[in-house]
Amino acid sequence: MMKKVSQISFYTGSREELLPGFTSKFPYISSCSDITKHPGHFCPWHWHPAMELFYLKQGSLEYNTPGSRILLAEGCGGLINSNVPHMTRPGPDFASSTQLLHLFDPSFISGVHGSLIDEKYVTPLTTASQIEIIPLYPDHPEHKQVLSAIRDSFLISENTPGYELKLRSALSDIWFQIFELALPLMQTKDRFDKRNKRLRLMMVYIHEHYAEKISVKDIAGTAFASERECFRLFHDCLHMSPAEYIKNYRLQAACDMLANTREHITFISQSCGFGSSSYMGKIFRESMGCTPNEYRTKLRG
Repeated sequence: MMKKVSQISFYTGSREELLPGFTSKFPYISSCSDITKHPGHFCPWHWHPAMELFYLKQGSLEYNTPGSRILLAEGCGGLINSNVPHMTRPGPDFASSTQLLHLFDPSFISGVHGSLIDEKYVTPLTTASQIEIIPLYPDHPEHKQVLSAIRDSFLISENTPGYELKLRSALSDIWFQIFELALPLMQTKDRFDKRNKRLRLMMVYIHEHYAEKISVKDIAGTAFASERECFRLFHDCLHMSPAEYIKNYRLQAACDMLANTREHITFISQSCGFGSSSYMGKIFRESMGCTPNEYRTKLRG
């Protein structure tokens, strides 16, 4: 069943997304998301081993990865590669959007790891770290067929006899079409893998210590990098400074606590690393346009 998503969950101490319902017996889930319904009106930086195949049914979205920033309009789609950090936010019109997503383990296509299908068609793409996102546009003739197939794949009902086989067949056909489109990219020089691994180490350190005082020296040290390299990675890949990333992460954590607990604002401000309720209030007004209490009241109707 397609799940409506307005907030994503993470594994403890990480920014790897937790995918409820995703099992080894059937490593696949689908979801429908309106990014303007998420806390802060954006989906924060995260990653997952699963492939993310998406179709934008309505509105527009900005997809960010360490190596790119791409604006996608209604009718566009794409594929996010395995373990690539990414975040999404509304397009410039800031209108609501409807995004349909397939999330599946590469083994859903390849079967047993090391199989002929895996070696020929799956591993070459999932291990191509220079390929972070493959955007698809309806005005590109070579993209029309695969976009139509992605859109139609969301119409396969769980109640259809042979649903699992039909879904796997549809995604396999889409995979091959995207694989052919990606062949020229797979032949380019791989230059992102080491950078992305360092970045993920730094992000995980922040996620584990956001409630504490954090220095750039501490963040850089966890990835055996200099402070200058740390600033450069955050600027080039996440388009923000380490301090801005820490602030945004704390804000997301506070939004989660406001939505899902009855804890006092003072307790939340200290638990999320803001130090004081007055400072958290200032950050909320600047970023969310409301106070923490007003945010909590809006969520509860």
